[in-house]
Amino acid sequence: MGGEGNQAAEGAVAEKVLADFDPVKKKPKRNKYAFACAILASMTSVLLGYDFGVMSGAAIYIRRQMNLSDFKVGLLMGSFSIYALLGSAAAGRTSDWIGRRYTIVLAGAIFFVGALLMGFATNYAFLMVGRFVAGVGVGYALMIAPVYTAEVSPASSRGFLTSFPEVFINAGILLGYVSNYGFSKLPLNLGWRFMLGIGAVPSIFVGLVILAMPESPRWLVMQGRLGDAKRVLDRTSDSKEESELRLSDIKEAAGIPQECNDDFVSVPRSRHSHGEAVWKELLLRPSPAVRRILLAGVGIHFFQQSSGIDAIVLFSPRIFEKAGIKNDDEKLLATVAVGFVKTMFILVATFFLDRVGRRPLLLSSVGGMIFSLAMLGTSLTIIDHSHHKLMWAVVLSILMVLSYVAFFSIGMGPITWVYSSEIFPLRLRAQGCSFGVAVNRVTSGVISTTFLLLSDAITTGGAFYLFAGIAIVAWIFFFTFLPETQGRTLEQMDDLFGEFRWRESNNKKSNNNDNKEETNGNGQIQLGGGTTTGNTSIHAQS
Repeated sequence: MGGEGNQAAEGAVAEKVLADFDPVKKKPKRNKYAFACAILASMTSVLLGYDFGVMSGAAIYIRRQMNLSDFKVGLLMGSFSIYALLGSAAAGRTSDWIGRRYTIVLAGAIFFVGALLMGFATNYAFLMVGRFVAGVGVGYALMIAPVYTAEVSPASSRGFLTSFPEVFINAGILLGYVSNYGFSKLPLNLGWRFMLGIGAVPSIFVGLVILAMPESPRWLVMQGRLGDAKRVLDRTSDSKEESELRLSDIKEAAGIPQECNDDFVSVPRSRHSHGEAVWKELLLRPSPAVRRILLAGVGIHFFQQSSGIDAIVLFSPRIFEKAGIKNDDEKLLATVAVGFVKTMFILVATFFLDRVGRRPLLLSSVGGMIFSLAMLGTSLTIIDHSHHKLMWAVVLSILMVLSYVAFFSIGMGPITWVYSSEIFPLRLRAQGCSFGVAVNRVTSGVISTTFLLLSDAITTGGAFYLFAGIAIVAWIFFFTFLPETQGRTLEQMDDLFGEFRWRESNNKKSNNNDNKEETNGNGQIQLGGGTTTGNTSIHAQS
């Protein structure tokens, strides 16, 4: 008996030692190929960032040369987002038709034409035509970049990689601010033209480098090109087993039998992704899970913009002027500081998305935004009611603008794009993301167009109090309605939202960590609490 007990104890110790040294449990290395694909796709977002950043300074000189009213300036700034709505609305069907990669190329080409038109504009109407064309191109880029990145990324680093579009938006904003400062020394009729026209340069570069990328494996499967999809998945997955599991999940979502392994297969017509019946399933007859997903995707896009970020980005020179900074050079330098802080903090956020999770970063971010907006509103109100310059209030206003963009960049900025691109089922992803971007651009357009008029009506400080109130509502919505998606595969989102109850949200992350990919003794992959082989995929709602 004693010998048998010793042998059992030794066996248990041996199993423990083997478990401790199990290489599968080690965190996989970052997939360099997926990393490169995400960077290349996300470069299109530079176009939006540059335009937003450069218009904040260019508007000062355009207004002086063309003698524009506040309404015309607001329309010039805000209409860009409305025009982007048309691009994002068309991008879903276009990307299902010609593929994700060529849609990105198309976005760069359209923006190139728009940038040239703006640079050579001779009057306000001509300038608005250029804004229209460039806006459509940016709408395409906004929708397709996060979708492509989410579809090529392995689950272990999807949050990190899908946050890249927001990183490049911020980099573009910073470049726009620097361009403002650099070209502000030119004559009045040349400076703003160079600021806007130089935006054509990055669009050429983007259009060329995108051709080096592979097509999205999910789009390839929807076209029946399993051989091509498998080769892309092998290169963008952390392991051979993950590649097989991802392919199995995508095949099930596309309605392709698991036993079909030919390079080219026929995709069931009802699942063929060219937009047929997709809008009906998304908007008219959604299942409970799809309804929750749609509300979450639309809600996070709405609150990202309605909490005032584009008012800060586009009108920061005007805000600094209200705070007491009158010199053009000083205002433009202050906006460069805004762009620098925004870019630095977005870089920090990318490294925490897959470690901390979406919910904690999002809630912390919005909490900091509420504080910053309230303090900014207070400092500007005090300055408004003071008869002499209060240096402490000026400094507080500048610090609160920087604080606001920092808090925005660590959560609300990147997570909006990460979250909305990963929650929609495969068959609805392009159109669902397109709808979310449309809401984002409409809200941005309304805020940008009306900010100056709103500031005149309720004061600039009052406008930021309003944004703080909206941010409070946003925090409540995120806390009660958005589950944690960290560590989930894209094909698991139907089940996640179908089962989600807000009281369980705090436990979702711990459950995810327990259910992350493991390998048992039979070489099977265990995911989400269930065991599956390479030929069995996780249930996704049909």
